[in-house]
Amino acid sequence: MSNIPQRKLTVVGGGYVGSTCAHLAALKDLAREIVLIDVVEDRPQGIALDLNQSAAVEGFQSEIIGTNDPEDTYDSDVVIVTAGLPRKPGMSRSDLLEVNGGIVTEVAATIRRGSPDAVVIVVTNPLDSMVTLMRAQLGFPAQRVIGMAGVLDSARFCWFIAKATGCSVQDVDAMVLGAHGDSMVPMPTYCTVNGVHLLDLVSSDEVHAMADRTRNGGAEIVSLLKTGSAWYAPASAAVAMAESVLNDADRLLPCACLLNGEYGHEGLYMGVPAILGAGGVKKIIEVPLSNESRAALHRTADSIATDVQAMRDLGLL
Repeated sequence: MSNIPQRKLTVVGGGYVGSTCAHLAALKDLAREIVLIDVVEDRPQGIALDLNQSAAVEGFQSEIIGTNDPEDTYDSDVVIVTAGLPRKPGMSRSDLLEVNGGIVTEVAATIRRGSPDAVVIVVTNPLDSMVTLMRAQLGFPAQRVIGMAGVLDSARFCWFIAKATGCSVQDVDAMVLGAHGDSMVPMPTYCTVNGVHLLDLVSSDEVHAMADRTRNGGAEIVSLLKTGSAWYAPASAAVAMAESVLNDADRLLPCACLLNGEYGHEGLYMGVPAILGAGGVKKIIEVPLSNESRAALHRTADSIATDVQAMRDLGLL
């Protein structure tokens, strides 16, 4: 008999990000049922069967259920939304606004109808806009609708820092705030390697170079892949957030949260440090910012606001 708590995790979208989310969640035994839903007939069923057949090797007890039926997702505790068109070379995240906005609207209707108490983690790009739209369509309390951005961006920053310093990535702590896009704000002031400040290990020029590569981290992978976008690191980030919620772990993670005066912004979703646990966002943490970082955060807020207005112009909001 499985000793996993009776809880249910749904992953919307059976592409690379979604299927990897289901795999990682199963390896961690995050839920008794992990539902993978996609509009493509038989695809999620095939992925689920393949993943379930790895259970004997990996030793997990979660069961993955592949489906095309929205009713199979009902009563989910957490929903990770990955459905949407990925970026192609030369495309910005904002180019995806209209098509992915329509997908998010449809997904929100299913969640609202069948999983009214769920915590929803949005991965679909353009992230800050899509989590804004998801919350508007759901009408859920803001703490239960969050976006995956800063965990991924900070992880990319950590990797670049580890390579530049020659240190283990396990000892690196980094923070990235703001939009999940070209205007994101890497925060070198809050980057350390096992407690040693980053600027004590490398020059400021090297830090700026790493920050720039972090801002363009997604585009760099898109350019290399030619036919898709990143999936392993985004899935790892989304599952880390789901794990903190499902296990009430109270991890401090950078997430796209609805601001209510924090950092000088009101009614805007943006990447900020937040404590995640049961019920979603328990607290948004405000950290002191330099004048330069504060100005950069205002610029990224303007970028998000432009996309939100574009959604209004398209009739999505």
